[in-house]
Amino acid sequence: MKSHSTTILSVRRGGTVAIGGDGQVTLGSSIMKADASKIRKMLDGRVLTGFAGSVADAFALLERFEGKLKDYPSNLLRAATELAKEWRTDRALRKLEAMMIVVSEKDTFLLSGNGDVIQPTDGICAIGSGGNFAMAAAKALMQNTDLSPAEIVRKSLQIAAEIDIYTNTNILVEELPCRK
Repeated sequence: MKSHSTTILSVRRGGTVAIGGDGQVTLGSSIMKADASKIRKMLDGRVLTGFAGSVADAFALLERFEGKLKDYPSNLLRAATELAKEWRTDRALRKLEAMMIVVSEKDTFLLSGNGDVIQPTDGICAIGSGGNFAMAAAKALMQNTDLSPAEIVRKSLQIAAEIDIYTNTNILVEELPCRK
């Protein structure tokens, strides 16, 4: 049985970046957990990560990513690129079904098992089953409101939860101040 778990969204605006996720974990057609935390602080809170996909696979990737951050503590791009290379080339890692968004005070990246390290142009990044719904809502809110990144993330995830059956309204949002 395949687990489905989540919507993760990151928004960068002005002097802040926010990342958030819902709390639902689904196994087949059953909700197994409603209050999972899919946002993690790393590197003494200087990096935030959010994951979507198989929970066990995501935890394995988070562990690897934390190791890369320790190897390259001042270079999030290098840590992300090293993880993506390892993820793409290692036989065991290649089978992992998860994606990650990682943010620091100056960078946002989406990481996938295809070796992708994508930095969004507009500061909005989303993954998971409700990712496209949350991203569309965030883009509209960015263009038409003065809401903070955390408010945009929260409202966009609430909208995604109204549409996507694998997303709920138990939302966790974390923020980092950005360098100017």
